[in-house]
Amino acid sequence: MDNRELSLSTPAHLAGTAPVLSATPGSPAPYPSENPFGEAQPGAAPARNLRKRVGSILAAVGAAVAKFFAAIKSLLLLLPKLKLLTTSGTALVSVAAYSLFWGWEFAAGFVLLLFLHEMGHVVALRREGIKASAPMFIPFLGAAIFSKSLGDNALAEARVGLAGPILGSLAAAAVAVVGGLTGSAFLLALAYVGFLINLFNLLPVVPLDGGRAMAAMAPWMWFIGFAGLVAMVFIFPNPILLIIVLFGGMETWRRWQQRKTRSLEQAAYYRVAPRHRMLVSAVYIGLIAALAFGMHETHILSSAGHSFGRL
Repeated sequence: MDNRELSLSTPAHLAGTAPVLSATPGSPAPYPSENPFGEAQPGAAPARNLRKRVGSILAAVGAAVAKFFAAIKSLLLLLPKLKLLTTSGTALVSVAAYSLFWGWEFAAGFVLLLFLHEMGHVVALRREGIKASAPMFIPFLGAAIFSKSLGDNALAEARVGLAGPILGSLAAAAVAVVGGLTGSAFLLALAYVGFLINLFNLLPVVPLDGGRAMAAMAPWMWFIGFAGLVAMVFIFPNPILLIIVLFGGMETWRRWQQRKTRSLEQAAYYRVAPRHRMLVSAVYIGLIAALAFGMHETHILSSAGHSFGRL
């Protein structure tokens, strides 16, 4: 209803009164809403009822709008606490997605391993004095964190990049030890997948963790890593790999174009002392060897019904 309709409502001091009729010639005509005999016209009562109903509806709508804005205000007050909701909410969505293939127990364990991997990055970023977001999970793509930078130089970027696989590998190793001590094929399978995910992340291409390490070791290795990703797409056709190739290609091109500027800022960023470069190389190669060994020791054969058994 518009405002014009609301302006037709009867004033309160006239409602229900009978008109005063004058026998004097020229007296004013009776109110149009009532007949000359003081009886209300048949259509007056329904009109008043309609106006009352319209008023009630508008009042209800107004109350609903007020409640809506009150809820929005409360939500804004809770925004500082939504980081936890983002992590837990996306984690639950990922568990539900992975459960379609592995069952909820394995999916929950896998998401937990992803969480620990990402927390390695978070801890390293905080040690660099950089604020990082809480991990956010993306079904079938893993998880991600967000920060303004990865450090002041390539060495800091390498430390942040390798911190994820280090903590993720330790977590998978702990699962493998428990699985070996208890003879649990379930835990061994979970550890195997954890080792595999961390090893994949060490591919020497940005934005994967191995590409971060290459920033301090040998940035030209980005192109070899990217070529390896492209080969994997043809050998193991997979839409997820294709998405990673697209992101990897764009990021590699962007980083290399920045390096070609040969600016003082770029030169300072990639300047790494030889001993630090050797240390990063040792950690990188050591992680690859440890993860390959872990995969070999926890390799299992899966059968129908998500039942796992050792070879």
